[in-house]
Parts: sequence; C-alpha cells; structure tokens
Amino acid sequence: MVEPIATAQLQINLSAIVENWKTLNTISGCAGAAVKANAYGLGAEQVSKALYEAGCRDFFVANWDEANQLKHIIPQNMISVLNGIDDDNIEFAKAHEFKPVLNTPYQIILWRENGGLCDLMLDSGINRLGIAKDQMDASLFDGLNIDIAMSHLASADEDSANNETQRTTYDNMRANIGSRRNSLANSAGIMLGTDYHYDLSRPGIALYGGIVCDALNAYIKPVVSIKARVLQTRMIRKGQGIGYNSTYICPEDMMVATASLGYADGYMRNFSSSGLESKGFASFEDRKLPIIGRISMDLITLDTRESVNIVEGDWIEIDFNLSEISKLSSISQYELLTNLGNRHVRQYDC
Repeated sequence: MVEPIATAQLQINLSAIVENWKTLNTISGCAGAAVKANAYGLGAEQVSKALYEAGCRDFFVANWDEANQLKHIIPQNMISVLNGIDDDNIEFAKAHEFKPVLNTPYQIILWRENGGLCDLMLDSGINRLGIAKDQMDASLFDGLNIDIAMSHLASADEDSANNETQRTTYDNMRANIGSRRNSLANSAGIMLGTDYHYDLSRPGIALYGGIVCDALNAYIKPVVSIKARVLQTRMIRKGQGIGYNSTYICPEDMMVATASLGYADGYMRNFSSSGLESKGFASFEDRKLPIIGRISMDLITLDTRESVNIVEGDWIEIDFNLSEISKLSSISQYELLTNLGNRHVRQYDC
C-alpha cells in the first residue's frame, strides 16, 4: 500500500539528547530525565530508550497513562509518576512497579497499605504539588518505603535569593524522613552548584536543547529542526497584502513562497511579522527567508527575494533555536516544544 508523504517534518537528534544528558549527568554527579509530555513533544518512547541505553536510570512522567506507555521500554521501577495517585488509579498503581510521587497526606494513606516503593514530593516554596511545611509530621511517613524525597525550585533560572531559601527549607523538611535518595535540581538548578545536586538531578528542558540560564550556553546542544515543503511560489505586486488582514504590504514587486506549516503544527502565530519586521525565519540553500504576514493554521508565507532558486516542491528549514526564538516570540521554550503538533513526521537522527 502506498502511504502519503508528510509535508512537514520534525527532525530530532537523539545523539544530541544523549550528549546533553551525559553532560548534565557529569556536572551534577547523577542525572535522571524528565520525559513527561511525550518527552516535551519529541517522542517519549524513542527518547527514553536512547537515554536508558546511554545509562540513565531515573525517568519522570506526569501521569499513569504516560507511565503505561513506557512500561515495555524501560524497567517500571525506574519510572516515577509525578502527579501521584488517586482513587481511580490506585489499583493500576498497585499492579505495577512504577513509583508514585506522593504529594498529599491522602495519597500517603492510599499508598501506605500497598507497601511498595514510592517517591515523595516536599513543597519547599513553589506552592504547587507536595507536602507543605505545616503538614510535616514524622508519623505521616511511617511505613513508607521512600526512594527519592524531592522538591522543585521555583526560580532556578534567576539569580534569586529564593533558591537558597528553598534549599534550606528542603534540607529541614527531608532531615528525618529516611529516604534513600534526595533530589532538588532541575535543568537550571544543576547550574546553581554542588549544594543543589544531592543524589540525583532531574533535568528536562535542557535535554531537548533548551537553554534556560546563561550558564547552560556552553554545554547544551540543539536537538530539533523543522522542515516544511514549499507548496507554491509566485510574484506579488508592490502594495498588495499578504495573508489574513493584509498585515504585510509588499514594499516592491517580490517573489513569495507559501510552505506547509502553521499554528496547527505548533509554529505559533507569535512568529507572524509585525509590519515589515519579521520575527520568524526559514532558510534555503543557506539563505535566510523572513516569514511575512500572519501565520495561519496550515501555512506560512516567506519572502524569497534572497533565494531566487526556490521552487514549488522544495523543502525549507525553520530556525528552531529554542532560546533565540523564545525571545523573538515571547513564547517559553517549554511551550515551543510541547506545542509541536502531531502532523509532523518525526524523524530521528541517531
């Protein structure tokens, strides 16, 4: 049977992900991997398999469905479920060796009777999930078989006094819990220094090419690029508008290309040009092509005056340097990755 060929491709460099993990593992002493949200949109099964083969032994997902998807890829007892357990999933949790990350006293009660290995989230100041300081009671943890006692930094990407406050709070909270291992640092937290490393770090965005603090610049390799097929090229006359609401008016007669990529593919409207100023760019034969007009659901339009050889059927590559395009678009690096749509064919370079 003949299958259709996708006109948008997401190219993912697994070797770069592995190298990023190895680097963070070396810096922090021991690194796990956040592979939640389908490995930040890049493919949890493929990424987890590559990292496991490279030596990673701690994987963090958000929920039980994400854990279930990985149960044949890596050992279940290496997978921590960050959102913890509830009444609906307790039987599933008991039937498997995944580790729930217990966040509330009620979750602890649910899990205590099971007697299996678990992790524990301590809220040291981010005020999301986790046991709060005023809930701490030594008897609460009686009977628990705790592997990792973890917390999460709220401001690791900033030079903030809050980081040290959280670290001190975490130290005080974990002191009498009796966990096997302790973990505090996320991607940016790793770069705060050895006081934040403990037994295990939990990088996420940096594995996938994200640079959320200047200190990571020297270490993190890019992972993702996007290719889209040119669907049409044509001459647009001076004074004519491009796209919805004609937000770009051609300053002269100019060749324009339309390519198969849009906000349904995760290339958001924030990259639309503002007047004659472009925020997003593609490239073809090493020439830069500004994106002009409004980005629509399925299409982008490119100024091809600097690339006269481009024709219908060619492939253009989208600039997807996460830190740079985050600044241009005002979209966080996390959102840029996790919003990537399902219409891309994901191609993995090993």
